[in-house]
Amino acid sequence: MLSFQQIRARAAKRKGGDAVLVSLLGAAPDNRLVAKVSDDRVLSAMAERVFSAGFVWSVIEQKWPGFEAAFLGFEPKRLLFQPDDFWHDLASDKRIVRNPQKIRSVRDNAAFVEQVSKEHGSFGKFLAQWPAADQVGLTAYLAKHGSRLGGATGQYLLRWLDWDTFIISRDMSAALRDAGLDIAENPTSKRDLDKIQVQINAWVETTGLSRKHISRILSMSIGENRPAEVLQQYSGE
Repeated sequence: MLSFQQIRARAAKRKGGDAVLVSLLGAAPDNRLVAKVSDDRVLSAMAERVFSAGFVWSVIEQKWPGFEAAFLGFEPKRLLFQPDDFWHDLASDKRIVRNPQKIRSVRDNAAFVEQVSKEHGSFGKFLAQWPAADQVGLTAYLAKHGSRLGGATGQYLLRWLDWDTFIISRDMSAALRDAGLDIAENPTSKRDLDKIQVQINAWVETTGLSRKHISRILSMSIGENRPAEVLQQYSGE
């Protein structure tokens, strides 16, 4: 395996120096603070990531005030009280992207958030209590119990909620393979995900960096060398 110092040096060279690289990483997350995120903001983030999947993110962002109004501020209890007609009418509501399957996922995820909140005090507290070293287990839980929260959507959800998350983008996985990690080009199997988790955890221990920062450095060390000004406005990888 390449050392992470070598990977970081390559990323810094591509971006114009270590100071520029650091400026692109953003703040290091503190998972304890996620406990303060209210259930309506969790459900809002879930919906935003679901609707953004396979769609132009900027369009969803521009329309988001309309989503907030249409979905009653994403208050889980209030949404679960709504009759079937409410959900049926959303399929023709011009304030949102009218995708029936994704609309239905909001209803399902409202029930998911409400159930977890009953068990843990809030969904945010549930996330804050989950071990940071087991992101793979957490994303598997989201995929199993939530609606349309599998794969990259679950990873981006955690990133948007400021849970310390690595995102397995194309460049990130390419950097891991280039470093010597034996994983598939599109690593989705439990075997590959576990390997990635173990390697990221090891680098957390040796570098003191957050998983988010390690993930971003990996993605910036290889592939298309996007300008710093573009990356500064982008929360993904």
